[in-house]
Amino acid sequence: MKLNLGCGRDYMEGYLNCDWSKEVGADKIVDLSKFPLPFKDNSVEEIVINHVLEHFHEPIKFFGEFYRICKKNAIIKIRVPYFSNESAFSMLDHYHQFTYTSFDALDKNHTCHWQSTGNFKIVKKELRWRLFGKWSIFNLFPRIYQEFLCWIFPAKELYFELKVIK
Repeated sequence: MKLNLGCGRDYMEGYLNCDWSKEVGADKIVDLSKFPLPFKDNSVEEIVINHVLEHFHEPIKFFGEFYRICKKNAIIKIRVPYFSNESAFSMLDHYHQFTYTSFDALDKNHTCHWQSTGNFKIVKKELRWRLFGKWSIFNLFPRIYQEFLCWIFPAKELYFELKVIK
C-alpha cells in the first residue's frame, strides 16, 4: 500500500489518498491529528506527505506512527516549507518551521538520534526554489547556504526521502 497523506487536491494515482476534508475527493477520510493512524502495522511501502507536517504542533509524533505502519525499507517522501521562506511564517496555521538538518536526528547513526521515533535512513535531502527548482549551487554546499545565505536567497521548500530501517 502507498499513502498520500494530507493529499488535498493533489490526487495521486496508485496511492491511497487521505485527507481530513471530504471536499477534496480523497479516497479515505483521515484525521492526522488523532493517533494511532488507521493503518495496520507493517502494511505501507511508501508514504508521501507534502506540506502537512508544518500544520502540527509536534510533527515528531508522526515518525513513530510511520515506523509502526511502514514495512521494512519503506520510503517516506516529505516536502515542507523551508524556514527562511516567507510562507513558513506567513500562514497562520503553520506551527513549525524546518531546516536542512531538521530530520537528521531520525537517523540512528546520528549523534542526536531519538530512540522513541523508530529508525530511518536519510536517502535524499534537497533545497528547492520556486524559480530554479532543486538545481542550485546551494545544494552542493547546503550547510554554508543555511548558515550564511538563506535569508538573502530563501529556498521555497525542503524535500526529504527517508528509508525505514527495521
